Amino acid sequence: MRAATGVEAGAIRLTVINPNTTASMTALIEAEAKRVAGPTTVVTGRTPAMGPASIESHYDEALSVPGVLEIIRQDSQADAFVLACFGDPGLDAAREAASRPVIGIAEAAMKTASLLGRSFSVVTTMSRTVGRAWDLTRTYGLERQCAGVHACDIPVLELEEDQDHTYAVILAFAKTALAQDGSDAIVLGCAGMAGLPELLTEQLGVPVVDGVAAGTLLAESLVRQGLRPATHGELAPPPPKAYTGALAAFGR
Repeated sequence: MRAATGVEAGAIRLTVINPNTTASMTALIEAEAKRVAGPTTVVTGRTPAMGPASIESHYDEALSVPGVLEIIRQDSQADAFVLACFGDPGLDAAREAASRPVIGIAEAAMKTASLLGRSFSVVTTMSRTVGRAWDLTRTYGLERQCAGVHACDIPVLELEEDQDHTYAVILAFAKTALAQDGSDAIVLGCAGMAGLPELLTEQLGVPVVDGVAAGTLLAESLVRQGLRPATHGELAPPPPKAYTGALAAFGR
């Protein structure tokens, strides 16, 4: 393990990246990651210097990736990274750049839910992101376990505005999802829903999985096991080359 000033020797350092540029959401994500992390794990939430205020489209997702990669390229101290957006934007590129574990919260949440029952349903934010969620189930080999994806159509940046209303809407959609899909678990499809699983689990009587918590604990587990990603083949560090214009700093 790396040791640094102010960090206990042997501690795990996790950097949790909010791929959007809304600092209040980063604070929420960081707080949830710290809540579940072990006592010797140091969690740091990071907000990109560039990118969209929220991620609710393919366009937003694409333009969030340079900010995420900039953080990873500059952070040599982290033992692992958690990518805290349910679209897992730029996950493969982040893994190339990091050569350390990078966990996407959608993959972490879905794979965790698949261990808790025969099927799960996703409750996400905007309807236009439903297709992306289904794409990820296929990418992660979990299409058969995912019984449905349900959008509550609360914009990401409005999740924090009226938390009682947000909770009530998500609870209602989760109940509908369970009834319609016959699923055994709920996956929350947005990092901005962090902190809700305990209340929802109590109300619904089924496991409710938040990707921030699942991703944090999975990243921590990989580091504790001394596991690092392969550095050859497709996810080897990208070959050196020049980049131009606004991306000039990304050249190697």
